Amino acid sequence: MSKIITALTVQKRDQHRVNVYLDGEFAFGLSRIVAAWLKIGQELTDEKIISLKAEDEEEVAYQRAIRFIGYRTRSVSEVKKSLLKGDISEAIIESVLARLERNNLLDDKQFAQTWVENRNEFRPRSHRMLSFELRNKGIDPKIIDQVLEETTPDEDLAYLAAQKQIRRYRHLDWKDFRRKLGSFLARRGFSYATINPIVNQIWAELDSESEIGIYKIEDL
Repeated sequence: MSKIITALTVQKRDQHRVNVYLDGEFAFGLSRIVAAWLKIGQELTDEKIISLKAEDEEEVAYQRAIRFIGYRTRSVSEVKKSLLKGDISEAIIESVLARLERNNLLDDKQFAQTWVENRNEFRPRSHRMLSFELRNKGIDPKIIDQVLEETTPDEDLAYLAAQKQIRRYRHLDWKDFRRKLGSFLARRGFSYATINPIVNQIWAELDSESEIGIYKIEDL
């Protein structure tokens, strides 16, 4: 059975959707991109109507995903979890994820690289902790291993993390300095084997700076 499109009107509450009228009565709404090729007087079969509604369902899910990744870079798993909250079918979700990947809007390796680079710059932490965080984002372990192999070694990351923190501890004596900086680095996931030499190195550098300062005062 076929019906004729008698009107196409933009919805008042959502300018991105179109109301479709068949045989003089409202039938359903569609995304404007899905309705773009429809025209008044066009004949729609039942099969075509079902196809349009399915296409619209995917387009709605796709636009929802676009908005979700617009706030920040997301992993495939994060996008999938977000779409599942919208009571969207698995088939539609998989189609949307594939479309996003084809359009280079989803890339788990790029996500992992960006995540690690951001952490290294602002809040350095161990490879072990980075791996834990990325696993929680649903990143494949093989991708995690590959990205971590290419990033800064733990020893350098521990030094960077310590450098960002020593301003708080530089006034402490050796015992408290070692305890507090060591605890801080441990919370960032570094092992004792990495922490111990870094703490000693930072202390020696602070001691050297102090001696240089004394020499400069004496020269005056």
